[in-house]
Amino acid sequence: MAQIVRHNPASVHAPSSGYSMGLELSQHRRLLFVSGQVPEKADGSVPEGFEAQCEQAWRNVIEVLSAAGLGVEHLVKINTFLTDRSQVTANRAVRRKMLHGHEPASTVMIAETVDGKWLLEIEAIAAE
Repeated sequence: MAQIVRHNPASVHAPSSGYSMGLELSQHRRLLFVSGQVPEKADGSVPEGFEAQCEQAWRNVIEVLSAAGLGVEHLVKINTFLTDRSQVTANRAVRRKMLHGHEPASTVMIAETVDGKWLLEIEAIAAE
């Protein structure tokens, strides 16, 4: 497994919630790039409401990790694209719950999704 060192220098603002400013990897064997995961289930349905969609998008990320024999503890970078600033607090809460205390490097942006029914998209990088 990759050795991960967190870098949160006191000379910059502290991470606001559930992420690290930088992660340094050493001795990693594999890198997995997870394409943007949308809140769509295998049957094509999309849950109602932001929190349900956020949890579904995370479940999709976790399924891709699992298919590669990895878990959330292997995540080193997450990019989350929200469709509205009002979703930031709920996104943090769901991310914290799904990551079980793991704090990878993270970026959150406000963007428009390809399909208007999707309220977010999450892409990630994992290392072992």
